Amino acid sequence: MKHFFTFLLLLVAATAPAQVTFKLTGVPANTPASATLYMAGSFNNWNPGSAVHALTKNADGTYQLTLPAQSGTIEYKFTRGAWASVETNATNGSVPNRSYTFGTGPATVTHTVLNWEDLAGGGSCQSSALQPNVRVMTTAFAMPQLGRARRVWVYLPNDYATNSTKRYPVLYVQDGQNVFDNCTSFSGEWGIDETLSQLQQSGQDPTGSIVVAIDNDGAQRLNEYSPWNNPAYGGGQGDVYVDFLTQTLKPYIDTNYRTLSGREYTSIAGSSMGALISVYASLKYPAVYGKVGVFSPAFWFAEQPLFQYVQQNPANPDTRFYFVSGTQESQTMVPLMQRMRDALQSGGVPAANLSFNPRADGQHAEWFWKREFGAAYQWLMAPGSVTAAKSPQAALAFSAYPMPAKEALTVQLPEPVKEARLEVLDSTGRVLLKGKVRSGQTVDVSRLAKGTYFMRLTAGKQSGSQALIKE
Repeated sequence: MKHFFTFLLLLVAATAPAQVTFKLTGVPANTPASATLYMAGSFNNWNPGSAVHALTKNADGTYQLTLPAQSGTIEYKFTRGAWASVETNATNGSVPNRSYTFGTGPATVTHTVLNWEDLAGGGSCQSSALQPNVRVMTTAFAMPQLGRARRVWVYLPNDYATNSTKRYPVLYVQDGQNVFDNCTSFSGEWGIDETLSQLQQSGQDPTGSIVVAIDNDGAQRLNEYSPWNNPAYGGGQGDVYVDFLTQTLKPYIDTNYRTLSGREYTSIAGSSMGALISVYASLKYPAVYGKVGVFSPAFWFAEQPLFQYVQQNPANPDTRFYFVSGTQESQTMVPLMQRMRDALQSGGVPAANLSFNPRADGQHAEWFWKREFGAAYQWLMAPGSVTAAKSPQAALAFSAYPMPAKEALTVQLPEPVKEARLEVLDSTGRVLLKGKVRSGQTVDVSRLAKGTYFMRLTAGKQSGSQALIKE
């Protein structure tokens, strides 16, 4: 019997997944001697500077990191602590994600890093695919709520420069360095600029949209993209990050670009952790975001508090949610995505506003989200009635700015609408201000106390709304 149990232990040990050592046998000659190298990948939400995934430098100049036993396939890259200093190929081009499938025995995987993006001749990567109507709005947009600054990108529709009176919907996208430019991405780009330009040129998107893409901060990404702390990974600053998007960035965009500022024309999207924070933003600010693109959401990161929040803070029934992920991304991906869809529907969002799209070949990767973006965008932006209203009305394409407002704000109405009925309500639904407003008219809000209100505009069968922030 003793020998039988010994045999069973040996059998279990032989078949269980074993730890794997990843070893860099060569790095560029200009790698700083004091540099710490990191392994970032699908196993740590692509954190480029995760302290627990720092490589140990050996006496022979090699570097290594041992990962604990697990199953399945991981994707990864090596960095010097930030995506600006990620590994590149011999010509300083992007390196495709490395991958490893865990087996049943001990293993050592060896790699060589040929270049670091920031140390290879000043960066020879060329943004050849970047559309001319994409620009870096600023490399250091102030985030007063977080005491940081961030690079922000803006994509302007094809006709923005030639049609000086036209106003546009706005889409806010997380992980900005992956949205437009392969040179700044850490695992490929979404190609949103090419997709939207082609849709507009072909007549499939006659309205067009402004896209605002906000870079993540590498080491702070998990903190900023979750309102709740995960003991193993961090998080907890997402609530303040969403305040930044809504109270600082959106008002700046609405004031400086020709936007349609209403919730029906304001969208937010992201992938993985970016999808988690986008859903949260729509729940915390239901009067601001009317459409949500949810790509391979990392709901597992804060599962319990997230679903409690959904139950306590039901979504605006008129908000549209587009869900998409691969069926094999993880064991919890599709079940949690389905649970979120069901929770939103139980909270009052009609099925017509929930698009659920599991894909058999989908992966947790930019190429997949790039492929799926066009369909998601077209579904979210499709014109139609506000399906949850008792008396459905078409969305009024208006703009109100500046926001926050101190003394007054200007209202722009779409042609041929000349006049609309304006109502400003407080959080209890009490009407504080009402009257008729003409296009281009200034509305006096000086008597309102500081705070956030709900503003509604109605013209005939068209209606639109947005948050009114009074300073």
